[in-house]
Amino acid sequence: MSPERFDIYDDQQHWIGTAPRSEVHAKGYWHRSFHCWIVRDEGEQRQVLFQRRRDVKDTFPGCYDITAAGHLTAGEQLQDASRELEEELGVDVSFNALTYLFTATQQLQGEVRGVPFVDREFSAVYGLCLNQPLEAYVLQPSEVDSLYEVPLDDLLALFRSEIHVIQATGVQTQPSSDHAAYQPERIVREIRATEFVPHGTAYYTDVLEALYHVPKD
Repeated sequence: MSPERFDIYDDQQHWIGTAPRSEVHAKGYWHRSFHCWIVRDEGEQRQVLFQRRRDVKDTFPGCYDITAAGHLTAGEQLQDASRELEEELGVDVSFNALTYLFTATQQLQGEVRGVPFVDREFSAVYGLCLNQPLEAYVLQPSEVDSLYEVPLDDLLALFRSEIHVIQATGVQTQPSSDHAAYQPERIVREIRATEFVPHGTAYYTDVLEALYHVPKD
């Protein structure tokens, strides 16, 4: 199987070629990604969903992160990248159902299992209101450890440092066998801002404020 390749860019978003994923992260080439945050309305209160990344991920394993996100592979356009919703969460919606929020320019770095990485992305950020319970999502075992929801007000207060911990309700990835008989059990976790992928406080507050304005389902 050939390695996954990304289109790469200069810092002015001019295309300069393609490179394998491992090289993109090793050398810090600019590339494009898709972010989608899902919200759910419960009466007058809006809930926001986020995932916990699998411990085997090559960047920020085990961290809490965007509801669904992914890199654009070579030749892909944004409307193609919305496939991440179906792959990671089992959500089949058209690209036109998403609400564009903004594009973020991010430079993240770290080290995983002794291998350093530099992740430079132009990230198109979208929102989606989807009024279904956590149990209705089908989580991708290779990518998503668990899926959580919390009042949008609470998560915004967390990133504004108005509170220091939130209590989130979640469901975990289904076992690899006997999916039909599996009944997900809800889990409750206390979560701090430092446990999220370090996209930056401004990214999180900008996203969360924008999610109040995503049209209702």
